[in-house]
Amino acid sequence: MHEVFFNLAERLGVIVTLAFFLSRTKLFGNILNQQLNIIQKVGLIIGGGLFGILGTYWGIPIKGAIANSRVIGPAIVGIIGGPYIGLLAGFIAGFHRALLGGFTAVACGISTTVEGLIAGLVAKKFSDKKFKWYFGILTGMSIEMLQMIIILTLAKPFKNALDLVEVIGIPMIVINGIGIGIFLLILENVIEEKKKIGAVFAAKALHIANETLPILREGLTVETAKKVAEIILNKTDADAVAITDRNSVLSYAGCGNHKEIIIKAIEDQEMLRTLEKGDICTISEKENNKGDSKDNNLTTAIICPLFIKNNLIGTLQLFYNRFVQLNEFTTTFVKGLSQLISTQLEIAALEKQTKLLAKAELKALQAQINPHFLFNSLNCIVALCRIDPEKARELIIKLSEYFRRNLREWDPLIPLSEELENVNLYLTFEKARFSDKLHIEFDINNETTTIKVPPFSVETLVENAIKHGLLPKKGGTLQIKASKNGHKVVIEVADNGIGINGNAKDGVGLTNLKERLKNLFGEEGELVITPNEKGGTIARLIIPITH
Repeated sequence: MHEVFFNLAERLGVIVTLAFFLSRTKLFGNILNQQLNIIQKVGLIIGGGLFGILGTYWGIPIKGAIANSRVIGPAIVGIIGGPYIGLLAGFIAGFHRALLGGFTAVACGISTTVEGLIAGLVAKKFSDKKFKWYFGILTGMSIEMLQMIIILTLAKPFKNALDLVEVIGIPMIVINGIGIGIFLLILENVIEEKKKIGAVFAAKALHIANETLPILREGLTVETAKKVAEIILNKTDADAVAITDRNSVLSYAGCGNHKEIIIKAIEDQEMLRTLEKGDICTISEKENNKGDSKDNNLTTAIICPLFIKNNLIGTLQLFYNRFVQLNEFTTTFVKGLSQLISTQLEIAALEKQTKLLAKAELKALQAQINPHFLFNSLNCIVALCRIDPEKARELIIKLSEYFRRNLREWDPLIPLSEELENVNLYLTFEKARFSDKLHIEFDINNETTTIKVPPFSVETLVENAIKHGLLPKKGGTLQIKASKNGHKVVIEVADNGIGINGNAKDGVGLTNLKERLKNLFGEEGELVITPNEKGGTIARLIIPITH
């Protein structure tokens, strides 16, 4: 028994060494990383079967039978691929064993088939532990015990079977159990190693994205492309980085001259079709070098697409002055990097559209305010020219100042203090129209004056209160308040006018203001209009505090 034990251990060392090198192959790595396709399943079945046959040939002839490690192959592929794969791999190895003859031929053939099936079933049941070494040892020992039971049950004469099991039972149970455990330990290390490498690449991509995000808010320009290319060059092992749009090179950073490759990525129709599908392209030295070109150091170029809303808008190109094997980690990294940059560009485009929309809405609001205000103000000034020329002169100056402010280019957000200046100018003319029948009350918390609000937001509410609330009543009181409420500012415009009609719809000004709030603040910006308990209407503008 001791001799069998040590001979099996010696042969197991060769099998484990072979398993280690096999686990390092790209094919095996792909099998561990994804759902198996039909080709990979067939490959596992054949590979497991052949491994089992190899275990038979490396076995030790004893008492008309063979002490072997045949079970390792079918059991491993059963654990990896499932019970049916283990069953079929076991059948191949078992059928081969049956053909070799001997009084245990049928028993060994059946047991190998059953062992592959059971290994797959147990792995399916305990899928979270199937690559743990202790799972392999326990599973291996258990199925080898089952093999001994099958030999004792089916092999005849029973006495010979019993003598055989007494000699090979413990060595095969222990050695093959340890062998499966070691094999799974190797696979677990491969999986962990892949996770660590993947995490390193993911962290690198996120670091790059973190640095490029504020730059690409300005879109893809020569200046931003130059900064991004330099960041990618410093954060990766590429020797050069280029960024292009659909027509030209925006930036190039690094050593070497790769102009031909860069231009090819822009002009080659076949390459463009590949990039438009979202795939990356590679150009190797053999594909690019001309026989008489000795100064071209390019070995590998990796070209990635850049998209905005599924439209190819340019490329990210990485150059290496050495041969680079495009493995799954490199592919995932460069694809992920180009997708992150594409996402940042799309966000920048959306922000630009939002700003343009906000400006367009502001222009529309200005266009709506100006004609009415101008007409009313001029009528007021004409009336004052005879009875109070000095007051009329003052109003003309105020009107000039108001329109100078009104027609300037405003930022999307301005301090509340500046918005209140607009309101005061506007109210100067309304007070002149209403004479002493219009009373204005301000209650502005000093902490709110620097808080940013959309231009003409408060003025719109003031104009709406006067036009629809106080004008029909020939005067009244207008209250303007501002206070902080947590991380928001609440601006309240209240009047004691005629109140709101339950069926009334928002006018152009209020509708425009609501759209601007939505575009600037999302769901956090609100305009709430309610009846005033004292009569009239209260309009509340609720805006998140931005810094």
